[in-house]
Amino acid sequence: MLFLDSSDPKEIKDIFAWGVIAGVTTNPLILAREAGAVDLEERIRAVVAASKGPVSVELVSESEGAMMEEARLYHAWAPTRIVIKVPFGEAGLRVTHALASQGIETNVTCIMSFNQAYLAALAGGTYVSIFSGRVRDMGYDVRPVIAETRAQLEREKLAAKIIVGSIRHILDVNEALAHGAHVVTVPPAILRKMLHNPKTDETIREFNAAWASRAK
Repeated sequence: MLFLDSSDPKEIKDIFAWGVIAGVTTNPLILAREAGAVDLEERIRAVVAASKGPVSVELVSESEGAMMEEARLYHAWAPTRIVIKVPFGEAGLRVTHALASQGIETNVTCIMSFNQAYLAALAGGTYVSIFSGRVRDMGYDVRPVIAETRAQLEREKLAAKIIVGSIRHILDVNEALAHGAHVVTVPPAILRKMLHNPKTDETIREFNAAWASRAK
C-alpha cells in the first residue's frame, strides 16, 4: 500500500486521481517547505478535502499535556480521517497509549530501530513509522529493522501497521515492501519516477508509430 508524503492539496488531488494512493502523511518540515505561513488548520482541511483515507498530522509540542491538547485540536478537524502523528519518546509513548484508549488513531514517528517500533506497537500505535533514509544515514541497513518489526507484530498479533518513510530512491520503496512494510509513504517526485521506464516509452512509441504508418 502507498501513502503520499505531501501537504500540497493541488498535487495531492492530481496524484489521487491515479487511483494508487490510500492516504497522506505530513510533517512539520514538509509543511514549512510547502505551506510556509499558511494557517495549519486551513492547510490540513484542504489536504483532507483533496484526498481519501488517513491523513497524518504531526504534534510539535514536547510536554505530555501540551501534546494531548494539540492532538485533540487536530483530531477535531476531521475525526474520521486525521491520524495523530506522535514523535517517539517517553512522553510520546504515554500520549500514544492515552489516545489509543480514547479510540484516536496514531502514527508513532521518527522510529529508527526495531526496539522503538516494538515499544510503539505495544503502546497502541495504529502505525509505526520507520525512517528508511535516516537509518541509512547512520550507516545501518534498514531492511532487517522492517523485517524484524513485521515478524514480531505477527508473532504477538499486535495491530500496528508499519509505515516506511524518509524515501529517497525508487529502490527504497521496493525494498520496504519486499521486507514487510504495510505502507510506504512516498514523496511526489519519487512516485513520478516510478511511472517511467525507457523500454516502456520506447515500446509505446513503436506501437503508435506502427499504427500511424498503417493509417497512411
